This record gives sequence, structure tokens and C-alpha cells, in this order.
Amino acid sequence: MRKKISKSILQFLTICSLFLLPLSGWSQEKSVQANDKEEHTKNSFYQGTAIGLEIAGIGSYLLGSDIMNSEIQVQSNLLNKYFPVVEVGFGKTDATDDATDNHYKTSAPYFRIGIDYNFLHKKTHLPGVFLVGLRYGFSSFSYDVDAPNMKDPIYGGNTEIPFAFKDQKAKSQWIEAGIALKAKIYKGFHMGWSVRYKRRISVTKQTNSEAWYIPGFGKNADSSFNLSYHLIYNLPF
Repeated sequence: MRKKISKSILQFLTICSLFLLPLSGWSQEKSVQANDKEEHTKNSFYQGTAIGLEIAGIGSYLLGSDIMNSEIQVQSNLLNKYFPVVEVGFGKTDATDDATDNHYKTSAPYFRIGIDYNFLHKKTHLPGVFLVGLRYGFSSFSYDVDAPNMKDPIYGGNTEIPFAFKDQKAKSQWIEAGIALKAKIYKGFHMGWSVRYKRRISVTKQTNSEAWYIPGFGKNADSSFNLSYHLIYNLPF
């Protein structure tokens, strides 16, 4: 009786193994294909494109800042080493100086183009990148500026000169150098932080006024620093 039971168990295990062989082969084949695909991706020149949305500027505006600034970033990955990028954004402000009552208003798009270098390109097992990069930025915009009436510097007395200039045209160019850290959150989703130093190249000056804020650059000065935070999605390829 025990021999019959043992023989039956052996037959049952043999039949099960016959069914499991194709599944095991399929699983191994799938694993090999996944590894081959991963290895091919690591060695390929083009390794995907990511789209990012900058949200720190929006958050700052919602918390009470006079300036709102946000952008969409499209960045490609070449050899996991070079990351060419295009950034298109929108900046605006409607601010009044409490001390002088000077009022300034503008809203316009801006554009940047540049490239980042990944210092961790050999660390392909890491779920992120450390980037150092350069940007060229440009914005063409118009602004309104007004202030309390001014006393006539020649005739004096009660004579006042209105100070209000509408639709003043301006253009500005600048360069940026910065560092960024991007880390994987879940599957194709990443988040990124960056710190950038901006240096103004040029800005249009009108006869009677000058831009106080430049979309994409910030307050009009020779240089400035900027912190940004991006939510990023890697497009499948």
C-alpha cells in the first residue's frame, strides 16, 4: 500500500514538474529580457526624456509673495552623463513699495536653454543624479510703473508732475550656473532641488523708467540666487 502511495506521489510530482517547466522557462526568459533591456538602456546614447514642473514659485506666491514664477522643463538624458534642457516659464508681479508707494506691474513668459552634467553617471545603481549645469535665459516683456506725483523741480510751488508710464517695452538676457539633485520617488516619478547663480547680461532701459522685476530672472540687479523645486516624470521609451 505504501509503495502504491509513494508511486502515486512520484507520478503526481512528475506531472506537476512538466507543467512548471514551461513557466520556469518563461520566467527565466522574461528575467533575461528585462536584464538585456536594462543593460541596453545603460549603454545606449539616448536614455529618455523627462518633463518637470517647478512649484516653489507657485508655493511662495500662495504664501503671500508679490512675485509668481513657474516653468515647465523638458530634459533629455544622453549616456546618463549629459542632460540638454529647455525651460519655458511664466513670471508676474503686481507690487507696491510700502515706503515710496511706487507701483510696478508685469507678466510675461521667459525661455532658457542649457545643459547639465551628471557627476554620478558611473553610479547607475543609484536612484538619482547630481547635476552641474549652465543656462542662457531670455525674456521680452512690457511693464507698467507709477508713483505719487512729483514736485516740479523748476517751478516748484504747488506744481506737480504725474509719474505714470504704461506698457514700457523691455528685453533682458542672462546666464545661470547651478547645481541640482534629482531623486526617484516612485517608478517614473522624481523630485528635484536646484540652486542657481544668475548673472544679468543686459536689460532695456527706458528714458523715464527701468524694470524692477524681470520674468525668469527675478528682481532687476546685476546678479541673484534662486532656489527651485521640481516635480518630474520620466517619459517611457
